[in-house]
Amino acid sequence: MSEADARQWLGKLTGWIYPPVCQVCGLSGRDGVDCCTGCEAELPLAEPRCACCGLVTVRPVQQCGRCLQRPPAFDASYPAFSWQGEIERLVHRFKFQHDLAVGRVLAALLARRLMLMRAPRPDLIVPVPLHHRRRLWRGFNQSELLCRDLSTHFQQLPWSAALRRRRPTKAQSSLPAANRRGNVRSAFAIASLPPGTKHIALVDDVMTTGSTLDECARVLKRAGVRRVDIWVVARA
Repeated sequence: MSEADARQWLGKLTGWIYPPVCQVCGLSGRDGVDCCTGCEAELPLAEPRCACCGLVTVRPVQQCGRCLQRPPAFDASYPAFSWQGEIERLVHRFKFQHDLAVGRVLAALLARRLMLMRAPRPDLIVPVPLHHRRRLWRGFNQSELLCRDLSTHFQQLPWSAALRRRRPTKAQSSLPAANRRGNVRSAFAIASLPPGTKHIALVDDVMTTGSTLDECARVLKRAGVRRVDIWVVARA
């Protein structure tokens, strides 16, 4: 038996012993996605949107007024859902209640939406880093776990913790929008970037003002990356 056949057999055995359960309604889920078809259909999509920053707009646009006034360092955004309702509750369960099963569901749903949005395949996916103190307090980096699962969904798409936090910052959610850009200025640096990497997708759970992702993209562009996309579960 080949290694691929063994993994497939083990997956079927695990599914028989532990059948998938929808993490939203608690009823039966589906193979590979612990979310039933009905619940997935009711999740709020981030559509229509600005193709650049992912902000929900009245109609699809390449650049919204905000992007035209202050172009971000990243090139395109692919938010799976809008930050409301069940998505907000699922992210809170994953991020603050340490429900890692929900994190795997969110990664699977994000992967499905990325395929439907025809997001171009990058050379590398990179999680937004946490400062080591916050990571120690939380116990994990939610963006890194999303990256690991997305890598599997996209046939071992390479991922790397290419960025690091140079200094601790206040939680962006605790600050008014006007102060968020300054809060993360010069907060990131390159940890290790594989040679020849030209296209990166930054991965995070939620995008609000985009200040953190913009600063990360700026650092990557200065390091020689030509294109930076944003992959996020939800856009606020």
